[in-house]
Amino acid sequence: MPRWHIKYAIIIFMKILGIDPGIGIVGFSVIEATQDGYQLKASGSIQTDKNLTVSKRLIEIFDDIMEICRIHNPDEAAIEQLFFFKNQKTIIPVAEARGVILAALEKSGIKTAEYTPLVVKQVLTGHGRASKDEVRRMVEKFIELNKNTKLDDTVDSIAIGICHARNLNL
Repeated sequence: MPRWHIKYAIIIFMKILGIDPGIGIVGFSVIEATQDGYQLKASGSIQTDKNLTVSKRLIEIFDDIMEICRIHNPDEAAIEQLFFFKNQKTIIPVAEARGVILAALEKSGIKTAEYTPLVVKQVLTGHGRASKDEVRRMVEKFIELNKNTKLDDTVDSIAIGICHARNLNL
């Protein structure tokens, strides 16, 4: 019998697509979550032309989400849930955008979780009324952001992805 034995390190790994929905701008990010932390693999935004019809904008969002799923092949997705909207004019288009995003994720076979902004803020900062700056600072503690990551929508998508990973205890 040998006096040595091999120890295997089990590393839990999951690729998560975080999405901050909108009709004009959809923030997205792909993070890899392991026991050791998080790594940003891709991030950006889908920006639709406000001069296009709503239906054309929705098709563009659907097609782009399908392409992001095809390229990055996430294990799961997390999307912001509509909770409360100050601007009543934008709630319906954002809800429609969420609908096509959810349809694209379903068509891609990706398990999806939904989180309210309050829950995302609570998980990341410890309180549900955190400001955009507080959320950004906490995201930066978990993930090194690219200097070009300026859009709040993109940062919010990263926060949503981290929230999902933390809820899975990754």
